[in-house]
Amino acid sequence: MYWGFYAAPIQAGSKPDLGVAVAKKLAKRAVDRNRLKRMIRELVWAAQANTLNKDVVVKLKKPIGRNTRGRLRKKEKELLRSQMSELI
Repeated sequence: MYWGFYAAPIQAGSKPDLGVAVAKKLAKRAVDRNRLKRMIRELVWAAQANTLNKDVVVKLKKPIGRNTRGRLRKKEKELLRSQMSELI
């Protein structure tokens, strides 16, 4: 599993917050880090609209793209997206 997913109940009268952590050490290219963050935001906010109503922090735990010289390929994106969907 590549992701760490942490959720906490929100305080009364406040909106849910989202925190995303993708370290440079784990995803070398800024393009890939930004793409991952966008993907996470999209998935979490879609889940928030349906069922989740919590503060959420998502963290990348394992390096990605080692076999592809640090680049995030379509295959890795789909794997990461499916893992993230399972967590939510």
